[in-house]
Parts: sequence; structure tokens; C-alpha cells
Amino acid sequence: MSNRKIVIKRIYDDAHDSDGQRVLVDRMWPRGVSKERAELNHWLKDIAPSPGLRTWWDHDPQRFQEFADRYEQELSDEDHTEQVDELIEMVHDHARVTLLYAAKDESVNHARVLQDYLRRHS
Repeated sequence: MSNRKIVIKRIYDDAHDSDGQRVLVDRMWPRGVSKERAELNHWLKDIAPSPGLRTWWDHDPQRFQEFADRYEQELSDEDHTEQVDELIEMVHDHARVTLLYAAKDESVNHARVLQDYLRRHS
């Protein structure tokens, strides 16, 4: 599978036709973004890290690897099966799936972990 088939992008960046299926993967709606501007196809809030994990991590780059390991464990739990399967199906059905997130850091965020997870499991 092409690495360009599952991409990540900040929700604050402009939408483009090349985004394909636009999927918000944050638990909370991003501040300052209207539903019209977001141009979403799906919002899978329950695929985001659990509130407890997100609070523990606190976007600390020093904890990122442990956060990634813990988040992948959450993604493998049966609580996430339905939404992970839904994303995998989207990947198979569409030329591109863009995972949208609100975090400021473009390299240390949960969408990157989810992207890697989906690439390995789809």
C-alpha cells in the first residue's frame, strides 16, 4: 500500500479535493473551526486516545514513544474494533484517507501513531 494513501493533516489547514475522505480523529471538536470549513466526511471521536492516556501524555515529546505504545494497545482493544475496522474499510474503498487532528505539533501527535497503525493493519 502506498504511504500516500493514508495521510495526516491539521484540521486548521485548508481542505483540498486531493484529501479524499476527510476524517477527524480528535475526541473534541477543534476550537475555531466551523463544520463548513472542516469539510468532513466522518468524525471518529472514539478512535482518539482515551482521556486518561491523553492527560498522562500531555503532549510531552519525552513520553511520545511510551504514549504511542499505549495508544496502539488501546487501538487493539475491542472497544476500538468497530472504528478501526471502519477506517480500514475507508482505506480500501478510497484513493486517499486524510486523518485530521488539531494538535500543534505535526510530528508528535496521536494522528501519526494512528496513521502508522493503519498502514500496518490495512
